[in-house]
Amino acid sequence: MRRPVLALVIIVLLAASTAAFRGVRRTVVERPAAAAALPFGGEPVHLDPARFSATIDHPYWPMRPGSRWVYRQTDADGSRRVEVTVTHRTRTVMGVRATVVHDVAREDGEVTEDTYDWYAQDADGNVWYLGEDTRQLEDGKVTSTEGSWQAGVDGALPGILLPARPRPGMAYRQEYGAGAQDTAAVLSLHQRAKVPSGLFDHVLVTKEFTPLEPKLLKHDFFALGVGPVLSLAVAGGADREELLSFEPAPP
Repeated sequence: MRRPVLALVIIVLLAASTAAFRGVRRTVVERPAAAAALPFGGEPVHLDPARFSATIDHPYWPMRPGSRWVYRQTDADGSRRVEVTVTHRTRTVMGVRATVVHDVAREDGEVTEDTYDWYAQDADGNVWYLGEDTRQLEDGKVTSTEGSWQAGVDGALPGILLPARPRPGMAYRQEYGAGAQDTAAVLSLHQRAKVPSGLFDHVLVTKEFTPLEPKLLKHDFFALGVGPVLSLAVAGGADREELLSFEPAPP
């Protein structure tokens, strides 16, 4: 059974997250020097394309083209299978050449969401989130593109997917625009997560929250050399996404 191990992790993290969430403003004001360069809220940022690369080798989510992750995602509406693949394509956003990652969600074998995410890594090792092109589908037809955004367009700002050297207490913007103001903060680097694909130690755990949905709080778990292995709502919802399999790209 996976629940006893995971339940213990959740209990510990909930306690830490509750205290951190209440004091998030203080944490931001007193951000350590290592986090001071990370964007937060609506802070403007200038990206120097010369300091970026489409090659992403972050230890907590190496994105080598050809790598593939398969997840099971469940929420109040049901269950779906999500396949994430790092493509060999790139896209230029704000002058930065970004890697294109393709996400496909299926319910009962039918594609319900098709998304392309754009990520790039700076010279310090931070992985930036530069936007996404997403489509919701029904019977093979696009019903919505809600959630699509691109840094530098209509006031949208780039954010951090993963800091180069995460430390507990670090807080940073993930994305910022008219429809999203997602923020993340590092909780721990020494947790354990058990999911269908296996048991992972020394897992990085972050919390994700937004002022647009103040009751919602999520925890994301990243395993060394693998990437995201678990994401779950610990307040304001019952969403859960867990890794079923991981296929690294051939060397």
